[in-house]
Amino acid sequence: MFKSSVDLFNIFFDQCKDLFRNQETLRFLNQSGFDAVLTDPLFMCGTVVAHHLSLPFVFFMRGFGCNLHFSAPQSPSPLSYIPRVFSFNSDRMTFFQRVENALISLLELDYCNVYYEEALKLSSEVLQRDVSLMDLVNSAAIWILRFDFVFEYVRPVMPNMVFVGGINCEKKKPLPKVTFLCLKLYISH
Repeated sequence: MFKSSVDLFNIFFDQCKDLFRNQETLRFLNQSGFDAVLTDPLFMCGTVVAHHLSLPFVFFMRGFGCNLHFSAPQSPSPLSYIPRVFSFNSDRMTFFQRVENALISLLELDYCNVYYEEALKLSSEVLQRDVSLMDLVNSAAIWILRFDFVFEYVRPVMPNMVFVGGINCEKKKPLPKVTFLCLKLYISH
C-alpha cells in the first residue's frame, strides 16, 4: 500500500516537475506579484513554488502524514497521550501501546522522507541547496486545519494554527416538522 501511495504521489508530482521546466510559466508567476500561496501540503508542489518565489504560504489541509502538522509548527504532541495515525490506539493507551506509539513515531519521518523523495530532490535542485522535509514545511505562515478541534485529541497548538471543522460537510436539509413534533412530545412527557 505504501509503494502504491509513493507511485501515485510521483505521478502527480511529475506535473510539478513540468512546471519548473517551463520558464515562461515561471516568469509569469514571478511577475504576477502574488501575496501568498494557498496550498495543500500533500502534493508539496505549492510549497516548492512558494519557496522558489520567496512568498509566504498557507497550508489548507485535513492532516499531514508523519504528524508534521504538529511537529513542524512545534506544537506539543506527547507520545504517551497522542496516538499516531496507524497505531489505531485511543488516548488511553496501555504501556505496550505507548511503546508501539513511540516506535511508530521514530519511523514516521523516515517513511515521509521516502514518500516525498522526489519533492525533496526537486526542491534541492530548484532552491540550489540541500532541503529537508522539515525545511520545506516548517515556515508555513498559517496552518488552516480542516478538522474540528473537538474531535481531535486535546493538545496545545500554535497561534498560526486555525481549525475550520465542518468546512467539508455537505449542507444538510432541515429536519421534517414531524421530527420536531415528536421531540416536543417526548420532552413534555
